[in-house]
Amino acid sequence: MRFFCLHMHSLELCETLYAEFGPQHWWPGETPFEIIVGAVLTQNTAWSNVENAIANLKRARLLTPTKLARAPLSKIRAAIKPSGYYNQKALRIKKIAQYLAKNYGDDLTRFLSQPVCSLRHEVESWKGVGPETRDSILLYAAQKPVFVIDAYTVRVAGRMGMTDKRAYRELQAFFESSLPKNPRLFNEFHALLVHLGKNYCRKTKPLCASCPVKTRCRRRIRR
Repeated sequence: MRFFCLHMHSLELCETLYAEFGPQHWWPGETPFEIIVGAVLTQNTAWSNVENAIANLKRARLLTPTKLARAPLSKIRAAIKPSGYYNQKALRIKKIAQYLAKNYGDDLTRFLSQPVCSLRHEVESWKGVGPETRDSILLYAAQKPVFVIDAYTVRVAGRMGMTDKRAYRELQAFFESSLPKNPRLFNEFHALLVHLGKNYCRKTKPLCASCPVKTRCRRRIRR
């Protein structure tokens, strides 16, 4: 993959991280509905836990809107228990499945092909879906050019001096205005920022000395 360097602190950073870490293969999901469910399950837990929950749902043959909508809550809770907060999450994904099954059936093509504004409005109506989960669905399930902002993105952008903006929408607008409107690019860049934030630009005890972009960071810890 090659991205042309049009913006010093965005595309060039993406290229550097891509050269260092390689493709991240996000989002791991066989169907858009699986990605939607995964986006809800990953709230407040590690992705490895979500993988176990998704595997359980697959074994139970529940990963379609219709099947999940009709399944007893007890069966859903048992399947997604590894993801944590399983009582709350079971109810949320069942409600989402009921909404999708009623309005779109099991073929989500019409749902996901809507313009960004319309799709965002629908997803925002789902209980328990905040901005990060909403935009993960828009980017990864619907492949819309919507940049996902999470804690890692905020931390890296702030420490590198890319922007002093912290509000979700303002920081999102910064990335979207400095990058080509390319869902594949948004996907890869966000995943690379997460990798950087998890493994180097940690909240506490960041590994600045071995960070691949330390020379561009304004707040690196010099040892």
